[in-house]
Amino acid sequence: MLLNSQFTIHDSPRSALRAAVDGVLSILLASRCASCEVPLDEPTRGPVCARCWESIVHFTPPLCVQCGDPLPTWRTISLAESTCPRCRRRPSHISISRAIGAYDGALRSIVHALKYDRRRTLSRPLAARMRKHNQDIFDGADVVVPVPLHRSRRRARGFNQAEEIARHLGLPLRHAVKRIRATPSQTDLPAGRRHANVRNAFVSVGRASVRNLCVVLVDDVCTTGATLESCARVLRDAGAREVRAITAARVVSRSRG
Repeated sequence: MLLNSQFTIHDSPRSALRAAVDGVLSILLASRCASCEVPLDEPTRGPVCARCWESIVHFTPPLCVQCGDPLPTWRTISLAESTCPRCRRRPSHISISRAIGAYDGALRSIVHALKYDRRRTLSRPLAARMRKHNQDIFDGADVVVPVPLHRSRRRARGFNQAEEIARHLGLPLRHAVKRIRATPSQTDLPAGRRHANVRNAFVSVGRASVRNLCVVLVDDVCTTGATLESCARVLRDAGAREVRAITAARVVSRSRG
């Protein structure tokens, strides 16, 4: 009973102070949620409201063992079909790839707020969810490697969103890949041209050796996986023992055939 009383004594002033600050900021700044644009009741807790965070639908099994795409229910697939049709057709340098959830709804808005609205503080809670819901990606891994931006795009944006996320994933960060060619944005290209767009766009950074290491590639969104695959090829050629991939969101393949 005494311990409970002590916690109440210490927590109450802190909660009251936060509530007071939130009240003042709500009035002075009229801050709105970066996802749903509803006025924030608690702006000190970040630019996205609790309701939007809670609305994110996380991927759950069954998932493709390689790319992480959702699969039909376990009752309708066999062990041999634990990979999706696309992964069965196309070998990959990535052993396993995962994401928080589909690139849709609140998760899409949150990623956009980080990437295009420069809400860099969102990188920490995104990283926390990436780690919490995909711990198998990090078990036994040695380093995280963010997918790099070309220097011109990084200069224009002011930061690399993949690097911001990678800093909060709990593993040493290594800049082992460099983008040497300024390619058109993948989002502006049809799926069939994305692999060609990033072919030979990346090289390894010699001083950041990944030889015999298990590497986790980090990016904000996976669409066709072309960028991740191109980076993974460079890392494997540089001697990485294994390459895994983690993104905040993933565009789910519509075609299962």
